[in-house]
Amino acid sequence: MNADEIDAQIRMLAAERRLPPSHLARWLAMDPASRAAMLDIARVIRIRTGQLMSALETLEEIAVREHATVAGVLGRPEIRRIAGGPGSAPSRASALLQALRTLRYPLLKKMQEQLRSEVAALKLPRGISVVLPNELGSDELTVSLRVRSAAELAHLLEAVDRSRPGLTRIIEMLGGKSEK
Repeated sequence: MNADEIDAQIRMLAAERRLPPSHLARWLAMDPASRAAMLDIARVIRIRTGQLMSALETLEEIAVREHATVAGVLGRPEIRRIAGGPGSAPSRASALLQALRTLRYPLLKKMQEQLRSEVAALKLPRGISVVLPNELGSDELTVSLRVRSAAELAHLLEAVDRSRPGLTRIIEMLGGKSEK
């Protein structure tokens, strides 16, 4: 497919999705290989308008930061695996955006992994859930208990109390304080 055909298909997809003109212009300003790669991804996972807008912005930021092309970013194994992998189109589109955010914000990914490791190290019993904020967008930590008896409640509350120093450390990490 030549560049004119790719551009025509991009315009058609943009019209179908009601993509804002600024985002269409951003897409058409990419090099030919990147335009084609983005078109392929958009088709394969049937990405929605908002997701497409977010992907275009994030891809552009990654490409600038890493001195790469959008096609190069989209050609990475982790991105190709998502695009060609199992699952519904909405779940793959969501996974694509998450993978792009991870590439765009590597320190965020490192912090998320560190926090998950801290939560796992607590070795809390079943019945206690520790939920980290989505995308670390806040400094709130959710701890919930699922109990069926008074004895189970007492056991879980004791476990939470024993885990207080670890939970405190996690909360401080979420608040931006260093961990030691």
